[in-house]
Amino acid sequence: MTHYTRAIRMESRKRILGLDVGDKRIGVAVSDELGKIALPVQTIQRTSAPKDFRVISEIADQYEATSIVVGLPIRLDGTSSPQTEKVREFIKQLKRHVPIPVVSWDERLTTTTAEASLIEADVSRKARRKIIDSVAAQIMLQHFLDCSSSP
Repeated sequence: MTHYTRAIRMESRKRILGLDVGDKRIGVAVSDELGKIALPVQTIQRTSAPKDFRVISEIADQYEATSIVVGLPIRLDGTSSPQTEKVREFIKQLKRHVPIPVVSWDERLTTTTAEASLIEADVSRKARRKIIDSVAAQIMLQHFLDCSSSP
């Protein structure tokens, strides 16, 4: 294997972090190294903005993420809500705390889809509460990956 081939392989190994930001919790997901499959990682209990950004930065470092995709909660009719504006402000602040690109992505119905999937999988209500945010982040990130890899 030549140095050039190794460089190309290394370049293709990039992970993307996905965030589902709520008032109380942040769901976290990450892509595989090829950027094809999203996996739930964890749910962050929000405490304060500086701590939240530090935890996100640590997770991004741990997974060697090259970018972060934050779900933007847009209403079904395509308009913004008060929560949309909160998440936009969160993104603006996050960009000041991490050295990698941060973009937003439409996350309409991801939490609803996540809950339906977990109910179908017969996950108890108590267990669902613990993982629903990371599963919603996974669904949002998977949609981003699918749309990004389309020809």
